[in-house]
Amino acid sequence: MEALYYSRMSSPVGPLLIGVSESALVMLEFDRGLPQTIGGQQVAWEESEARTRSVRKQMDDYFAGKRRSFDLALDLRGTDFRKRCWSELLRIPYGETRSYAQIARAVGNPNGFRAVGQANHYNPIAIIVPCHRVLAGGRNLGGYGGGLPTKAFLLRLEGAAFRQPAATSEAAKQLAFTAS
Repeated sequence: MEALYYSRMSSPVGPLLIGVSESALVMLEFDRGLPQTIGGQQVAWEESEARTRSVRKQMDDYFAGKRRSFDLALDLRGTDFRKRCWSELLRIPYGETRSYAQIARAVGNPNGFRAVGQANHYNPIAIIVPCHRVLAGGRNLGGYGGGLPTKAFLLRLEGAAFRQPAATSEAAKQLAFTAS
C-alpha cells in the first residue's frame, strides 16, 4: 500500500483536497472525502500541511489572479488514453478554451469526444489539469465535476469566453457575483 500525504484548503470554489506522493501532486479534488484508491491502487493517507504547502500557495496565487500557470510535478494516474487527454488539457493556455472534439482530434481519436468527456470526468487534478477549459461545442459549459457554477467561476477568473445557461441556483448566482 502506498503512503500519500494530504491537506485541505479553503478556496472561492469551496473546500479542496490536495494529495501528494513523495515527489509529485497526485490529486487535487473538490473535497468529498479521502479516496481509498488512486489510479486503482490502495493508498494510506497521512495529513501533512508541510508536504502540500507549495500546492496550496500556488492555488492561493491562482485564485488571487497572480498565477496563470503552475510549477508543480504531476503524477497523473490512469489509462493511457486518459493520460493522453490530460496531457492535452495541460496544453490549453490560461484564458483559452477548447471543444471536446478538438481534444479528441489532438489525441488521435477524432470521433472520441464522449471518451474525452469521460477522461475529463476522471481527471484527478482539478484546475491545474484544466478540464474546466473544455466546452461543449467549443462555447457551452457542458459538465464539470465541481459543478457548472464552479466551471463558470474558473473561466471568468481566467477571462475566457463561453456561453452560460441562465443561473438558476443561489450558488450559481453567488459564484457569478464573486467572479465579476
